[in-house]
Amino acid sequence: MVVEFQGLTPLIQVFDMPASIRFYRDVLGFVVVTASGPVPDCGWALLRRNTDEIMLNTQYEDEDRPAVPDESRRKTHNDTCFYFGCYDLDAAYAHLQANGVAAQKPSVAPYGMRQLYFTDPDGFNLCFQHPVSEGTVEST
Repeated sequence: MVVEFQGLTPLIQVFDMPASIRFYRDVLGFVVVTASGPVPDCGWALLRRNTDEIMLNTQYEDEDRPAVPDESRRKTHNDTCFYFGCYDLDAAYAHLQANGVAAQKPSVAPYGMRQLYFTDPDGFNLCFQHPVSEGTVEST
């Protein structure tokens, strides 16, 4: 028997909830659906854009939060990447740049996906991508 389920919602630990809310809401267009307290100073939030969801949870309680993030923890995020379907990568790249997000220029991967990589405020990898179809002219 296969268990039926609907959707997948990752939960990520964030250092600075207001910065993460601003990024996912104001730059990527997610909407805060519910939160554990007043937004953006909450400890947990569920965000949604269309059918995509992500949960953000503070890494530290306010009284335990260090002054700066632990860089060694940030480096461990290299093995995590969230992929989003996106066909207008050139417009997405321009939008990210206009919002101060350092993004790599779109390029075509050897396995046939045109991709645009960038990171969120906590160093989690994000990628907008779409398959390269035959006869499509791709800029790189």
